[in-house]
Amino acid sequence: MMKCTKSTKDKRSAANRNGLIALAGMVAAFGSGALAQAPPVAPTGSAVLAFGVLVGRWARTEGPYVINISAVDENGKLDASYANPRPLPFHTAEVTRDGNALKLFFELRAGGYGGSTYTLKYDAASDSLRGVYDQVVVRQKFDVVFNRTK
Repeated sequence: MMKCTKSTKDKRSAANRNGLIALAGMVAAFGSGALAQAPPVAPTGSAVLAFGVLVGRWARTEGPYVINISAVDENGKLDASYANPRPLPFHTAEVTRDGNALKLFFELRAGGYGGSTYTLKYDAASDSLRGVYDQVVVRQKFDVVFNRTK
């Protein structure tokens, strides 16, 4: 039978500590390596689905102003047109995500508009587009609301 002395116990304790430290180091090294090698998660297209809620015909509450959005791509480019009441092309039509909010930006450069813009947010509760129309020609800004008609 072997007699345990204080020095033998200290050696065993040190060996156990070193073994646990080595084991922890291996787990950290191999565990994090496995995580680092995991393939990236592919986008699910949720941005496209979220943007898709904007497709439709939107009429401004005052006046004969209409925005038609027929499609949205995954980068936020809108296939959209404007009517007042005659059709006009948008120079820029895009949507971005700001947290849970969808922000829309439209720029008109057709005759008489000179770069006027609509900066709108989609309000899901009322299914409307709300924001500001900046009429640069007359240097005035107007609070506006567009409601879905189709």
